[in-house]
Amino acid sequence: MKGPYDDIISLPHHVSSSHPRMPQSDRAAQFSPFAALSGYEDAIDETARHTEERPELADGGRDELEKTMHSIMQQPIERRHVLLTRFVPDGKKDGGSFITEDAVIKEVDTYAALVILADGRKIPAGDIIRITPVSSR
Repeated sequence: MKGPYDDIISLPHHVSSSHPRMPQSDRAAQFSPFAALSGYEDAIDETARHTEERPELADGGRDELEKTMHSIMQQPIERRHVLLTRFVPDGKKDGGSFITEDAVIKEVDTYAALVILADGRKIPAGDIIRITPVSSR
C-alpha cells in the first residue's frame, strides 16, 4: 500500500437499495451560494436609496401659501380643485419625496394644522409646498 485509500480504491461504487438516486439537476443546488449575511443586500439598497430633505419655506413663501389657501376656501367646494405639491416623509429614513397630485380641498382644520381633502385624506399643512388652483372646465 502506498496511499491511505489503496484498500478501497478498487471497490465498486455503492448504490443504495432504500434511497432513490438524486437527480443531477437537484445535486447542483447543493453547491449554490448562500447568503451568509441575510438582509445585507437590502440594507445596502436602502442606504443607497435617495431621499429629499424637508424644505423650509421662507416667511414670504408661507404667507403666499396661506393667501392662496384662504382664497381657495372662499370658493364653493366644487371650485376647490387644485394641484397640491407636498412633501411626503419617508417611513424608513430621514428625508422623503415630493409629489404633486390633483385634489379637491374640503376644509382646513387650523387647530390641528390639517388640510382635509374631499376623499377624506388629511394632509399636514406643514408638508404642503405649493397649491395651484385648477381652472374650471
